[in-house]
Amino acid sequence: MTVELAPIAGLPEIAAGDDLATLLAPKLRAAGITDGDVVVVTSKIVSKAEGRLVPGTDRASAVADETVRVVARRGDLVIAETRHGFVCANAGVDASNLDGGLLALLPDDPDRSAARLREALEHDLGLTRLGIVITDTFGRAWRTGLVNVAIGCAGLPAVVDLRGRTDHHGRALEVTVVAYADEVAAASGLVMAKDARVPVAIVRGLAAPDAPDGRATDLIRPPEEDLFRTSPLEGLRTPAPAAFAHGEVPRSSLEEAISVAMAGPWSLPRGLRLTVVTTAVGRRAVRPLLGDAGTLPADAPVVIVATALSGEVGVEAGALIERLRLALGAQGLAVVASTAGDGTRAVPELGLAGSADDVVVMGVIACGPMGENGDSEWRPPRYGDDVTIWR
Repeated sequence: MTVELAPIAGLPEIAAGDDLATLLAPKLRAAGITDGDVVVVTSKIVSKAEGRLVPGTDRASAVADETVRVVARRGDLVIAETRHGFVCANAGVDASNLDGGLLALLPDDPDRSAARLREALEHDLGLTRLGIVITDTFGRAWRTGLVNVAIGCAGLPAVVDLRGRTDHHGRALEVTVVAYADEVAAASGLVMAKDARVPVAIVRGLAAPDAPDGRATDLIRPPEEDLFRTSPLEGLRTPAPAAFAHGEVPRSSLEEAISVAMAGPWSLPRGLRLTVVTTAVGRRAVRPLLGDAGTLPADAPVVIVATALSGEVGVEAGALIERLRLALGAQGLAVVASTAGDGTRAVPELGLAGSADDVVVMGVIACGPMGENGDSEWRPPRYGDDVTIWR
């Protein structure tokens, strides 16, 4: 298979309301477009045509408006999830290749935009099988540099699932799912450099893969499979959930979190015990332990109780509980931590060592699958207003 990349240059400056198909059809026809070709279009000209431009006077507000979840941040850089589900720098808000101090936002629905462009171009060009990929430029964790990725797709598979097939040695492929639309998008970047005024390219010669047509949203990793869903810093920043999502908490996640929390010098202090409660009876027994110290969500699937035979291990227990809370969050679990007072006593139903009068509850942690966040009005503290800097 030989793949050919044909840059399409000479397009006019795109403005809101422009018909991209009408502008592209003559250029594509002159380049010899044919059935089976894939037309790759930058998201920037799609955003321009769809009027997805805002003044560039307040970039931070534009990024915040396009963000549904912050994954990590450092200085002015925010790695954010957009409402589309894409995780990218500054929620895809970009100022490159724009005049007049404007910012471009990602298209409202890139897959829908790709489908509409495909339908219009097939009609205008008299074709029956055309692929469309809308690209944006993303960075990648663990690797330096930027590449084009597919954020919109129509007329070709987004992913090609090879699991269950065999390699040339006869071994069964167990995890191989090819990001096909991303591969096409990345190839187009070789002729669509940001400084070349080439926002469109034709990719031809692709062998049709044995997979159904898809959408770029097929490339978004499900949250339950995301091992790097949030940074530890953002995990601390996230409010307690108002409700846990449906689903179970894997035992392996709990065991690993507890193991990490007690790693190194943070081993379980003498006289302190962790009890993992996963039954309805156990959760009912835990609830009265909190007293005035906190509340336990009714839908919490797992509760971890730290108990001791005296309050003398309070500092060590507090450190362990905080480490455990962070470790559970790093495992993708929503966490609500409630610290009980020293006067709170355990009850026999928990099956704890010692009498009910001897055992002191040092802390209670409820955890479960990520659900709806709590206080939607949460904001980071402002220096001067909320934080006193010690000098």
